[in-house]
Amino acid sequence: MFKPGVAEGWCAVALGADRLDIAHVRRPPGRRPELAALSSFRRSGDDLDAMKRLRRELKLGHMRCTTLLASGEYRFVTTDLPAVPEAEIKDAVRWRVKDMVDLPVESATIDVLDIPGEATGGRARQGFVVVAGNDVIGARMALFDQAKVPLEAIDVPEFAQRNVATLFEEPNRGLAMLTFDDHGGLLTFNFKGELYFVRNSDASPTQLAAADSEIRERMFERVALEVQRSLDTFDRVNSHIPVTRLLLVPPAADGFVEFMRQSLSIPVEIPDLTQVLDCALVPELKQPARQAECLRVIGAALRED
Repeated sequence: MFKPGVAEGWCAVALGADRLDIAHVRRPPGRRPELAALSSFRRSGDDLDAMKRLRRELKLGHMRCTTLLASGEYRFVTTDLPAVPEAEIKDAVRWRVKDMVDLPVESATIDVLDIPGEATGGRARQGFVVVAGNDVIGARMALFDQAKVPLEAIDVPEFAQRNVATLFEEPNRGLAMLTFDDHGGLLTFNFKGELYFVRNSDASPTQLAAADSEIRERMFERVALEVQRSLDTFDRVNSHIPVTRLLLVPPAADGFVEFMRQSLSIPVEIPDLTQVLDCALVPELKQPARQAECLRVIGAALRED
């Protein structure tokens, strides 16, 4: 449970389809990040009433809070960044991605993150662009404001997953990470704490755990092919970064991990958050299933100051 009145670090709140997940992470100097608390609550009834109750019970009014958007609430694209002053970059990108997203950019909130690397050989500087409708952003801000919970940031799963993967990086080595939720798979590539590459898959955990063995094997093959193609693409674009491992947070699908290990050109490992986080206050995180369901909200709470 939460230790009330502790304000250090970040508290992340994720509103899932059927539950609320909340994680609080502190970063003691010179030590591993500390998972100070982790809680989940069944989502039922009015979200505002639930947030008010959580503010009272968990003392969220004293926290620096971030919230995590869910798949479908935003768009995440990669594009060339226009050569304009930094102060103008968001407005310039807004019109560049207009035909790349299925929502009106005129009424959207946009953020831009550079992809590391220099624009050389005629190649334009690239960046990740997050686009979310103002109605989505406004509703989330209003929820926290009305509940009197201080909201200082809004994050997306791609960056939350990057934060977790950073903890597992090896010096001068790239790292791939694949996770799943009800909407599909998310594959990210890290190097020196930075996000370099993102791919999404619509292969859902339900499909990967299908009772029909033929359907299940086709889905296994599809995911393995998508990952290997992404590894090959990353190597072509970033040949100076050796990707030496894939961290796989698998769905509950028998045989999937072994299939991926036999199909890919790099080692496949299942990450254990207790190896990179101080989890003494949250012993339940020793359970792999609990790690999988809360990995992204923990990642959101791992954001740097």
